Amino acid sequence: MLSDEQGRKLLQLARHAIDSHFSGQKPNVPQDDFFKEKHGVFVTLKKDGRLRGCIGFPEPVLPLDKAIVQAARAAAFGDPRFHPLEKGDEFDIELSILTKPELMDVPKTEMVGEIKVGSDGLVVRSPLTSGLLLPQVALEQGWNAEEFLVHTCLKAGLPSDAWLKQEVKVFKFQCQIFHER
Repeated sequence: MLSDEQGRKLLQLARHAIDSHFSGQKPNVPQDDFFKEKHGVFVTLKKDGRLRGCIGFPEPVLPLDKAIVQAARAAAFGDPRFHPLEKGDEFDIELSILTKPELMDVPKTEMVGEIKVGSDGLVVRSPLTSGLLLPQVALEQGWNAEEFLVHTCLKAGLPSDAWLKQEVKVFKFQCQIFHER
């Protein structure tokens, strides 16, 4: 678990990563040791409470500082669902620091009962594609566990019942969330 102070520093880094894009500067990364730990991370941008961009790394493949900078810039300028941010655009940043996704190794018929809505995020992986939804998405949408599974499959471009197929793997994770406001 990260402290509130560490969360504030991470939010400042994400903000600076986006702002420095316009000035051409390199983001200034604090030298705290926790910035070098590898974590999965997602950066979510919201404008007037609505999604404006969300990109991240589900697995702990990069040190936190590099993951935050890359995800923040990708959410701001590379999310294909939205036009790139322009200088002066107002938005809020939400950071999700993920635990390592763990395979749900239970019979498919028991999977719904193993998901804690609001606490667990989901990853659905098939041999050809994957989809991820953060824990807060199920709460924001008012979904139950089965609806959460269905929508994670749809996010992956799979049929809504793909989670029941043997070749499709379902992983769950938790995250610590930090909000700018």
